[in-house]
Amino acid sequence: MRHALSPTLRLGTLAVAFLLGCSGKSEAPAPAATTSAAPAAPGGLTPFQIEHGIGPVTEVVTLGPVDAALAAAGKATFDSKCSACHKMTDKYVGPPLGDVTTRRSPAYVMNMLLNPEEMYVRHPAARQLLGEYMTQMPNLALTRDQAREVVEYLRTQAPK
Repeated sequence: MRHALSPTLRLGTLAVAFLLGCSGKSEAPAPAATTSAAPAAPGGLTPFQIEHGIGPVTEVVTLGPVDAALAAAGKATFDSKCSACHKMTDKYVGPPLGDVTTRRSPAYVMNMLLNPEEMYVRHPAARQLLGEYMTQMPNLALTRDQAREVVEYLRTQAPK
């Protein structure tokens, strides 16, 4: 059954909508403030965020030769926190990670480890992975140092 508005109620609603839509000013709205930061990409992300992810790592991470001690610590963290969902060459609960350091920057990997919630909400590549795997990586409460160690371990797994 369809309920119709009375003519009085309908006219009142239109009058309120008209009054709210008219401010009485004829000038154009002021332009948005500009900043000196790099222009945002679609989705409001900066070019840096598109390449390196969204999170606490806000600078490029420069890598030298593989550090064996960092890699060993990263392997221990990976084995205890990551290996239940990730394998190096096989799809599992999450994507294979053996070649991730050839596809993603160290800062991106660290931001994914440290800030998965926001990455899934805002970063297009992370959203694409969520759509493919249908499982969101939990926040593992890693420290920045642990995330860097995992990156170092993953470097040792990359195809030569």
